[in-house]
Amino acid sequence: MPESVALIASPPLLEISEAEVELTAIRAQGAGGQNVNKVSSAIHLRFNIAASSLPEAVRQRLLALHDSRISKDGVLVIKAQQHRTQEMNRLDALLRLHELVNSVALPPKPRRATKPSYASRQRLRVAKRQRSETKALRARIID
Repeated sequence: MPESVALIASPPLLEISEAEVELTAIRAQGAGGQNVNKVSSAIHLRFNIAASSLPEAVRQRLLALHDSRISKDGVLVIKAQQHRTQEMNRLDALLRLHELVNSVALPPKPRRATKPSYASRQRLRVAKRQRSETKALRARIID
């Protein structure tokens, strides 16, 4: 019996050349004993969005993101220090850069304005009337 394979639609992968990315090795923060003081295993990745070879629409969507990692100058800074080795942190930083860029690769779907249906408006009116009667019953009785 053949198994059916479900294809998941993914956004087109945008390639980022290594020349556009600046990687700097720095010392990681936090616990780690003497090793953390001696070895520069963390990676700072800098990516200038405005000067990149990405399509204009993708650049605009990236710059429009309200992300604290994007500076006012349009430079994306990613710090990777999860792993013990510099190479693993480098791969982690590049992977996070690709994920961020590919998250805005497809334009968002435009919102289509809709109106409430006639039945939903009727239900709202009935609910309002019932609520009004409930509150009216709570009022002080004046003889």
